[in-house]
Amino acid sequence: MRILHTSDWHLGRAFHRVNMLGAQAEFIGHLVTTVRERGVDAVVVSGDVYDRAVPPLAAVELYDDVLHRLADLGVPTVMISGNHDSARRLGVGAGLIGRAGIHLRTEPSASGTPVVLSDPHGDVAFYGLPYLEPALVKDEFGVEKAGHEAVLAAAMHRVRADLATRAPGTRSVVLAHAFVTGGEASDSERDITVGGVAAVPAGVFDGVDYAALGHLHGCQTITERVRYSGSPLAYSFSETDHRKSMWLVDLGADGFVAAERVDCPVPRALARIRGTLEDLLADPQLARHEEAWVEATLTDPVRPADPMARLTERFPHTLSLVFDPERAPDDPDVSYARRLAGRSDQEIAEDFVAHVRGAGPDAREQGVLRDAFDAVRADEVVREVAR
Repeated sequence: MRILHTSDWHLGRAFHRVNMLGAQAEFIGHLVTTVRERGVDAVVVSGDVYDRAVPPLAAVELYDDVLHRLADLGVPTVMISGNHDSARRLGVGAGLIGRAGIHLRTEPSASGTPVVLSDPHGDVAFYGLPYLEPALVKDEFGVEKAGHEAVLAAAMHRVRADLATRAPGTRSVVLAHAFVTGGEASDSERDITVGGVAAVPAGVFDGVDYAALGHLHGCQTITERVRYSGSPLAYSFSETDHRKSMWLVDLGADGFVAAERVDCPVPRALARIRGTLEDLLADPQLARHEEAWVEATLTDPVRPADPMARLTERFPHTLSLVFDPERAPDDPDVSYARRLAGRSDQEIAEDFVAHVRGAGPDAREQGVLRDAFDAVRADEVVREVAR
């Protein structure tokens, strides 16, 4: 069976205030063409179909368009909700839509109920695990302590239990939206890794033939059977070096997995440039970036006059301007933001405790901080879904 694995469309998202709807529509057209021309038997979309719980109308129209186009091709599609989606909104009409071959899996309670497709070699069971916010689903899965690994492991227990009841030789595919240990994050994913406790080991997916992951925006191979497709478009300059693609997965009769990357259309190249303003304006090596979307980091010791206006004369698509004067690390003028760069909320809070009382938090206090951040995140999810 040939499967096209994609995720993290984020329909409705902008890139530094640039409307990406046209680029998203181009990707959708590319996806449909790939399905038709490469003999795809099933499409899997591993969450974050939309960029927010209440997407703009234009994004909903694009989603509606792709559903119709895939249904017209007669190629079954399995979708799950991600942490950006409203699971309840995305799942509206799932029963009716399923009759057209578009299978929406947004209910955690249905994690062990697969979509079963067949090829000449037998059945393939597709299990959809929507994004599982631990605080909201721990009772559903009967786990004592809310945690991403615990709830995902419980969901996978249901998957294995169902798979054990099926005919010998039934192959299996799991869709999940999670942060798996070994994956490399970028700036454009909404944080679901507070304090590192949200990361789950790849071994949680043992026992299935293929795990089609979503959430991380870089295309990655965790193991030969556990992969991220990544987002089809770049949504932050941290993705400058990404090669945006989908996985074309051939699932053999014996469960053997062979995967090929299918490149996605690139609306415009990204570039990060760094130096003094005068150097950036004069350096001939930067000519290749003149038509790219640019993030410029200025290292001038004193902020120059009209930097954006001057930059856009050479780089008309400059979208982001960062000031990072070159100073010694112990210079008192080094910005607070720079000192915090790359640190998690948990680490910042622990440093604050150490600064106030002269000693960092012990293990129990670290747990209290983690629980507090998890509670805030869960509350944000609840309020977003309820909008």
